[in-house]
Amino acid sequence: MSEDETTQASKRQVPAVTRAIAILRYLGRSNEPVGVNPIARELGLVPSTCLHILRVLQDEGLVEFDLRTKRYSIGVGILPLARSALQKNTFSVMIQPRLSELSTRFNVTAIATQLSEPGQMVVVALSQSPLPFRLQVDLGSRFPLLISATGRLFAAFGGMGKDALQREFSKLVWDHPPTFAKWTEEVEQARTRGYAVDQGTYISGVTVVAVPIFNARKQMIRSLVAIGITERLEDAEIPKLARALTDARNEIENVQMTAGS
Repeated sequence: MSEDETTQASKRQVPAVTRAIAILRYLGRSNEPVGVNPIARELGLVPSTCLHILRVLQDEGLVEFDLRTKRYSIGVGILPLARSALQKNTFSVMIQPRLSELSTRFNVTAIATQLSEPGQMVVVALSQSPLPFRLQVDLGSRFPLLISATGRLFAAFGGMGKDALQREFSKLVWDHPPTFAKWTEEVEQARTRGYAVDQGTYISGVTVVAVPIFNARKQMIRSLVAIGITERLEDAEIPKLARALTDARNEIENVQMTAGS
C-alpha cells in the first residue's frame, strides 16, 4: 500500500475525527456564526451527525453556541492549543531573531509562514516593521496558499498541475488581479530565481518578497516573507532583501541539519 493510500485508509478508520476537524476549520474561516444546516451542507455531512459533533466540540469549549440565533462559532478553548503549538514550534523559536534583524535592517514586516490546513498558509512567527505606518499582520493569520509572493513559490515548487493551478487561481482575490498567463510567467521566474516578488498586485502599495523553505523530502512547507511599503522599498533593494531572506533560510536549515546529525 502506498503512503497516500495508507493516509486515506487512516482517515476512513476515524471519520468522526476527520469531520470534527473539518468543522473546526470551517468555523475558523467563517466571518460570522453559522447554523447546523449550512455547515452540514458545506461539508457534505448528515445534519444529525454534524449536530452531534458540534455538541461534543461545544462541551469541550472548542465551539461556542448562541442560544438566541442557534448558530455556532469557533470557541476560545482553541486558543490555548494554538498558543501551545506556536510556543513549542522549534522553527518559530529559531527564526524569530532572524526576522527581527530583517525587519530592522530593511524597515519591513518579516514573517514566517507554514502550511497548515489544505490550501492555507498560517503565520507562525513575525517581527513588525519599525516604521509608524505598516501592514498589520498577526500570529495565526491565514492566507490562501497561492496568493501573493508565497503563492507564486508554492505554484513553482508545490507540484500542482496546470489545471489545478488555474482552478485555484480563479478563486483568489487581489487588489490588482494579474492574468493567469502573467501569473504563470512570474511563477516561472520564481522557480528560476529561488524567490518571488509581488509588487502591489495582492495589496495596493505593498511589496512582498518571499523565499521557500523545504522539508527533508524537498517539499515546500514554509516560507520566509518580507512585507514593505512599495514607495519605501526601491527596486534595487529587492534582490538584497531576497538574499537576506535566503541567508536566514540557509542558516536555519544548517542549524536543523546539525541538530539532527
